[in-house]
Amino acid sequence: MNMLQSFKLALKSIRSNKMRSFLTMLGIIIGVASVIVLVSLVNAYMSYMTDSFASMGTNQINVSVTNLSSRSVSADQMYGFYEEQEELFDHMSPMVNVATVVKHGSDSMSATSVAGVSEEYLDIKGFELAQGRNIQYSDIVSRQKVCVIGYYVASELYGSPEKAIDETVKIGGYGFRVVGVAQRQDEESQKDGGTDDFVWIPYSCGVKMARNANIGSYVFTIRQLDRVSEAKKQISDFLQEIFKSEDLYQVTAMSEMLDSLNSMIAMVSAGLGGIAGISLLVAGVGVMNIMLVSVTERTREIGIRKALGARKGVILQQFVIEAAVQSALGGIALGSAATAAAGAAAGLDAVPTPSAVVISFSVSVFIGLFFGYMPARRAAGLSPIDALRSE
Repeated sequence: MNMLQSFKLALKSIRSNKMRSFLTMLGIIIGVASVIVLVSLVNAYMSYMTDSFASMGTNQINVSVTNLSSRSVSADQMYGFYEEQEELFDHMSPMVNVATVVKHGSDSMSATSVAGVSEEYLDIKGFELAQGRNIQYSDIVSRQKVCVIGYYVASELYGSPEKAIDETVKIGGYGFRVVGVAQRQDEESQKDGGTDDFVWIPYSCGVKMARNANIGSYVFTIRQLDRVSEAKKQISDFLQEIFKSEDLYQVTAMSEMLDSLNSMIAMVSAGLGGIAGISLLVAGVGVMNIMLVSVTERTREIGIRKALGARKGVILQQFVIEAAVQSALGGIALGSAATAAAGAAAGLDAVPTPSAVVISFSVSVFIGLFFGYMPARRAAGLSPIDALRSE
C-alpha cells in the first residue's frame, strides 16, 4: 500500500465518523486559527509602529542638553561641530518648543505645536511646500517674524493654503507673517494636534519667546543609516568635552529606538504564539485519545489485513497518516477570516502572514504525527490471531 492509498483510507475513515472527526479536529482548528490571528495582529502592529517611526525619520538623531551657567553649548558651537562632520551628517537644526496659543482674529488654536527651527528643518522632516517659501537663513539672523504653517492651520484659520500666504498670525502675542504652507501630510484626517497642526518660526525668535538664552534641543540627520553608531559617538564625544558629565546630555537615534521596539514586539509575538500553541498541544492529546479509540474499534479490521499479508509498517503508516490528516484539516481558513475581522476591529491592516500560516500548519501536522504514532504503533503491533478474536 502506497502513501496515496493510505491517504484515501484516512479520508474515508474521517468521513465515516463525521461528528467524532469534527470534534477531534475542533481543538486543532481553534489552535491553528489562534496562532495565525495572534501572530498576524502582532506583525500588523509592528508594521504600524515601524511606519509611525519612519514618519518621524529613522535617519534622525535627537540631542537634548541641560545647559548650566558654568557649562553650556551654544547654537554656534553645535553648527561648528556639524560643519566639521559634513561627511557624516546631512542636516542639522536647533529646536525650541514654544508653549503658546496661535490666533487669527477671533479664532484660536491651543493644540498647535509651535517650534523655533532653522531653514533646514523642512528637509529634515521631508516635507514639501504647498504655497510660499521656507524660512531662510536671513530670517534667522535678523529675527524676522515670519513662519511656515501646517496645512491644517492654514485651512482652519484662513480657509486654504493660498489665502494664508502673507497673512498675519498671532503667536504668543506677537504678529508673524505667513510665508509658507506645508503640503498636507495626513491624507485621512485633519485634527487638532495632528501631523498638519504646526507652526515653524525662526529659532532665533523662538529663543526670545521662550525666554531661554540657551537652546536645549537639536536634531541631526545622517547620510547613511549604517553609520548611526559612529554619528552618536561623535556627538557624545563632542558634548562630553563640554559638559564633562553624561547626565547633562542625551543622544537618541530614532533607528535604534525602532530596533529596540521591534525586538520587544517580536518577543511579545513569540510569547503569544507560544500561548496559542498550548491549545495545539491540548488538541494533540485529543487526537491521540480518539486514535486509540479508533484502533480499539478497528481491531478486527487490523487482524484481517495482517492475516492477508499487510506488513507492520503499512498498518503503522495508515494510522499515522490518518492522525496527521485530522490535524492538518481546517484552521487556516478560519484563522484568515478571523485575522481580517480582528484587524478591522483594532484599526490595523492585518493580513495572515505566510510565516504564521506555514508555522501553524507545520506544527499541527507534527502534532498529528507525534500523537498519532503511539496509537498507530499499538495497531501495528497487534497479533493477527488476537485481533481476529476481538469482538
